[in-house]
Amino acid sequence: MDELAELFEALGADDARGWAESEAEDGLPQLARYRLLRMVWQDIDAWAQTAPHWVEAYRREGVAGGAVERAVRLGLTPAELGEIAREVARETAFGLLQGLDDPARGDLPPGTQERLPGWRLAELSPRGEPTGRVLAALHEDLNETEPQSPTRITGE
Repeated sequence: MDELAELFEALGADDARGWAESEAEDGLPQLARYRLLRMVWQDIDAWAQTAPHWVEAYRREGVAGGAVERAVRLGLTPAELGEIAREVARETAFGLLQGLDDPARGDLPPGTQERLPGWRLAELSPRGEPTGRVLAALHEDLNETEPQSPTRITGE
């Protein structure tokens, strides 16, 4: 279990030993779950971390260019827009993770659900072989795995 805890620590888990114990004792694919959620948070945090760059790019061109330009003219800073974008990204990620767990969670015409394929997200070994363990209910751990001290841009 020490090696597993070291891997969680290397990925930046706040409670590396707790995650490792859960995997070892409960047989859950916690390392795969944490790895995926870490990647999701990197993408979410990028909206705040790179705000000056995307705000400037959106002001020049893009579907949201007009809205971004108006927001800046009204006094919102790139950091503030980044925080808004980060929260929208977090909500979107949460919804996507819920949808992975529950394919019927959308707006489907009556009689369609039972004729549609489903999906599942499953763990692979380091060699790329299926382990048989499914990554379920990822949305439940999204907020728990939020980085405690994400790099934020302030005062721009």
